[in-house]
Amino acid sequence: MKIPNLRRTIPLAIAVAAIAGTAAALPGASTADAAGLRNCVDITGSQSGRVGCWENVWADGREVRMTFANTQYRGATSADIDPFYFLAPQGAVAQGALPIPHDHVIDGVPSDSSYAVHLHGWFVLCTGQGIASGACTPEFGALDGVNQLPFASRVNGAPLTSTDSIEAAVDAGVLVLIDTGAVLIGTVTGK
Repeated sequence: MKIPNLRRTIPLAIAVAAIAGTAAALPGASTADAAGLRNCVDITGSQSGRVGCWENVWADGREVRMTFANTQYRGATSADIDPFYFLAPQGAVAQGALPIPHDHVIDGVPSDSSYAVHLHGWFVLCTGQGIASGACTPEFGALDGVNQLPFASRVNGAPLTSTDSIEAAVDAGVLVLIDTGAVLIGTVTGK
């Protein structure tokens, strides 16, 4: 599937604000502070974006633990970097809390070892067509405190816990991907 570059369809300020708000949840290879590595959800205030953390993410329909650090990736990027999808919670408990409750979906990971990968951030939103037809169930959230965006919760009643399910719904016109411009490095450390 070719992922469209739809950066102009959402103000860049909203995407930047969202990434800044999720800085604790969207960084690179981990560093631990004196208290040890903590869940990104628990890091707020002055520590946000300054200490390493972990967060659960969906991969092929199962939750795995991914570790991040406070460093922002500044290397060259490629159009075929694996996606890091940001969408409405898919289970009873959200994987992330800031700037809105959310979950993440990554591509499948090898089962025999830790897995580190460069990831490209995308917001996963319901299209107007998806909402009108009832195929996409949105959860509205304001990343900038004002503009409510329809983050995808379910498609045809099913959760979106794999890249295949998200990309099939994009191809069907039910979902749209918004490029956040963020590139990060995560390490799957627990399965």
